[in-house]
Amino acid sequence: MHAQRHQTTRAGQPLPALPYNPALDGLRAVAILLVILSHAHAPLFDGAFYGVDLFFVLSGYLITTLLLQEWQQSGRLDYWRFYRRRLWRLMPALVLFLLAYCIFAPLLWPGMTDMYTDALVSLLYLADYGIAFFDSPDTLLHMWSLSVEEHFYLVWPPLLVLLARVTQPGKLWRPMLALFLLAWAWRVLWVVQGQQFYEIFFRFDTRATGLLAGGLLATLLRERPAWFEALRQRLVHFMWLVLAVPLLMAQAWDDMNAMVWGMTVVECATVVVMLALLERRGAIYEMLSAPALVTLGRLSYGIYLWHYPVVRWLRADLPWPAVVALGLAISTLLAALSYYGLERWALRRRDAAAAPRSRPRKAEGELHLCTRSQG
Repeated sequence: MHAQRHQTTRAGQPLPALPYNPALDGLRAVAILLVILSHAHAPLFDGAFYGVDLFFVLSGYLITTLLLQEWQQSGRLDYWRFYRRRLWRLMPALVLFLLAYCIFAPLLWPGMTDMYTDALVSLLYLADYGIAFFDSPDTLLHMWSLSVEEHFYLVWPPLLVLLARVTQPGKLWRPMLALFLLAWAWRVLWVVQGQQFYEIFFRFDTRATGLLAGGLLATLLRERPAWFEALRQRLVHFMWLVLAVPLLMAQAWDDMNAMVWGMTVVECATVVVMLALLERRGAIYEMLSAPALVTLGRLSYGIYLWHYPVVRWLRADLPWPAVVALGLAISTLLAALSYYGLERWALRRRDAAAAPRSRPRKAEGELHLCTRSQG
């Protein structure tokens, strides 16, 4: 996966690829470990659902960076190329997982009657609103975050182009910041109006802040306004914000504080960590570049797909430490089989379809996002 060719425009001109940063894979590994701890019902990790917010910030940053690169180089976006690449990256692994689920779910849960409906809702990327308002899917509850990201992929490219067209050069960060604040206010509005926690938690329109925070970070790193550069010079002082995240693990499901400020703290802390990782030096970069974490991060999309049914089945009879250990091991094995057996083939097909006729240069690295944002 790390020998990606340059993406190309319709005219065959190569687009720059993002340089590979192993520490970002390490951050994905931390995110997937938090998600598994949450779904295993590990004590002291009730708030580990915040792992998904790490994924959202990463996805928003990487996708927006690629879109801005293309826009600034060619003055346009090739929407078809973008959506085709998303399809080739995400859909093969998802289809394989859902086929396996439809085959084995009746054996694992004999009384289940809605597995095919759950699979269809997941395949159509409707799980976020399906869960929020119709309690479907149930045994594929984790599909909601994939739906959130897919909706972002659909609406963000044309919206980003619109913002770029109507904004002065170097000032795109202003409407991006406004969008982030509006998205936060929109979520808080539903809290104030008394809507149920799960009706807010799962929806794209109320969970867009993480994706927009990542997009804002990508924009600031390209435009580099003076105030942002001044803050970057004082980044060490903002690392204290990261220490607040472990304290949020005590926030349980139904705690509306998570909606009002908890998610915002995690999103801002993730931005701070990413700024440190993008420097490619320092203790945090070295820690998250550990080979074991990088390997988990590379497989994080597949692990995320497979982990929930596995963990749900294991936790019925096993204590939580065994659920975490076995759930991670089994999910990683299945993700590796999916990746090396199917996904790498799909990535080759994707890149071959986009390659120019002349021999392409090798890129320094490849974007592969976890959900996921992955690829």
